[in-house]
Amino acid sequence: MIDTSFTRAFGLEHPIVSAPMARVAGGRLAAAVSAGGGLGLIGGGYCDADWIETEMAEAGNTPVGMGFITWKLDQAPGVLDRVLERRPRAVFLSFGDPVPYGERVRAAGARLFCQVQTLDDARCAVDAGADVIVAQGTEAGGHGARRATLTLVPEVADYLEGAAPGTHLLAAGGVVDGRGLAAALMLGAGGVLCGTRFWACREALVPEGQMRMALAADGDQTTRGKVIDAARGLTDWPERFDLRTLRNPFVDAWSGRAEALAADEKARAAWSEAAARGDPEMAPPIVGEGIGMICDAPAAAEILAAMSGAAERLLTGGWR
Repeated sequence: MIDTSFTRAFGLEHPIVSAPMARVAGGRLAAAVSAGGGLGLIGGGYCDADWIETEMAEAGNTPVGMGFITWKLDQAPGVLDRVLERRPRAVFLSFGDPVPYGERVRAAGARLFCQVQTLDDARCAVDAGADVIVAQGTEAGGHGARRATLTLVPEVADYLEGAAPGTHLLAAGGVVDGRGLAAALMLGAGGVLCGTRFWACREALVPEGQMRMALAADGDQTTRGKVIDAARGLTDWPERFDLRTLRNPFVDAWSGRAEALAADEKARAAWSEAAARGDPEMAPPIVGEGIGMICDAPAAAEILAAMSGAAERLLTGGWR
């Protein structure tokens, strides 16, 4: 076992948290990660209350957390109250100001996780009273910004050492195996948050066609942009965040023309129908650069054991 301040504080066997990927990380995946010795988070994302209720029920009595896109939660504050009534282990906030929610989360007995993309974001998370800060590098799948994991994590670690030494730090962005976990610990993190590795997982809510495309891809085939947000009608995303996905014909055709796509109702309707079918030629897998190191989709428990085992061997002198 890898013992860190984070695993001790949360009683975990593995210093690994599964990312709350919107509509991919359901209750079954979160519960499998928690049951396997990590901490699983449900992807509450855009605050669909009915979906959240269904997936929390799917998790059963297994201790899991819930993740939200913070600027979307600002538009649906009642969703947080409903989730807190279910006594989640943690509430994970990203892409917005967490300060208005910190006191409510802690008063309900949940731990507050804040994902940050800059040092200024980390300062805001400390002001919110975050128990855990997740430093997310641009290598990550899904929404993110421009700082790289290799430099952002130690910079946040140094800041927390002086400003908030009791705050736990996790690394995110490009961490998909034991090498990434070991590297994150060396950079000053107490654990990692993994999205793409658990996206390619038996318990994830991923269409078969998207899974096949992703497992055959490499990291060079990912791209950042606003095309898919435009296709989904999500034009109110803050400007500094965009979305990493795999490239596909739809993304290539509309790259650099997101505003035109947002105004093209016919093209958006066609994309929506394809997304409902799970057609990867139009609706690309939302994965990070680490997809190039993933070639299978095992059970969550197998991923946890493999990552921790490989990292422990490296950290105890098993260098190449």
